[in-house]
Amino acid sequence: MPAPFAPWQLSGESLIGLASAKRSPGALPWGLHPLPGPTLVVAVSYASSPVGPYLELAVGEPARLGVRPGWCITTMVVDSAASRLGGRLNWGFPKEIGTLVWQRDGAERELRWVERDIVVRGRARGLPLPILVPVRTLQRRGDGPVVVPGGLRGRARLGTIEVVVPDDDTLSPLAGRHLGLHVAGMRFLLRPARHPVGLTSTLRAPLRAPEPALSLGSPGRLAQR
Repeated sequence: MPAPFAPWQLSGESLIGLASAKRSPGALPWGLHPLPGPTLVVAVSYASSPVGPYLELAVGEPARLGVRPGWCITTMVVDSAASRLGGRLNWGFPKEIGTLVWQRDGAERELRWVERDIVVRGRARGLPLPILVPVRTLQRRGDGPVVVPGGLRGRARLGTIEVVVPDDDTLSPLAGRHLGLHVAGMRFLLRPARHPVGLTSTLRAPLRAPEPALSLGSPGRLAQR
């Protein structure tokens, strides 16, 4: 069966880190432009979603679409075929299928991407505080650039995350310890994608677009740094 249309409401827990990298670990799709700032690293265990429980690892680059700032997800791996399909068709996320393992040990959480031997490990400290954060990602679907609005809420505890990446991997600039959060009781809402119009407004885009997620923006050009 095809994956459900947006919006998606998901719940679970996550590790969220901001990694300072000397060089960008990913390339932006054509039509988006880089912004200075840290790279977003997110490891998630979804307990419920429109396609059931699944695990996810995502890397986001600070970017802009026109005057709109946001995160562009340049790497995203899930262990659910339905999540991969829905993520690509609804929002243009470059989801791929991988073997992911989520482990809990007291206050520590760890997500391992087996095929690439990448590990995101986090340890929370202190008291949990409620958070409510708007989220905006900027992607390129098969029908062009889109703005993906959403929101995240839950109980967050400050901590650190450690990213372990083999030296010869394209994500190696993310290796090391970084400022992070552990978000428990997470509720995440992903709204339908919108096409950008004018300086400040967006209009609703078609609910679905064909693959690929990182599509050609002009002849012979796939992505830009």
